[in-house]
Amino acid sequence: MQHHPDPLADPSADPSAQPETSESEPIEARGLPWQIEVGRLLTRAAAICVEQGVDVEAFMKGAWSAYVESRPGMRDYLEEMQLREQLEEIRKLGRMGQA
Repeated sequence: MQHHPDPLADPSADPSAQPETSESEPIEARGLPWQIEVGRLLTRAAAICVEQGVDVEAFMKGAWSAYVESRPGMRDYLEEMQLREQLEEIRKLGRMGQA
């Protein structure tokens, strides 16, 4: 008697049970909701980092950097917001006049 996987089972429970997909394909074309796909990819990345002895802080920095780099203009926007915040703090401390 052969055992057939339950097609209604949670595919995130066993990563090996998930279908092989091409990472260059759009998520919609892979037939998975984006949340499942993202969870699968993050789990895979985390497992590789653990196997390689990468600490959690380095993993989080790498994940954040990858996220920011994948959004055009995001790094510039964040840098501008940080600069504005710093300038506002300097103004509040009276070290710089209104410009």
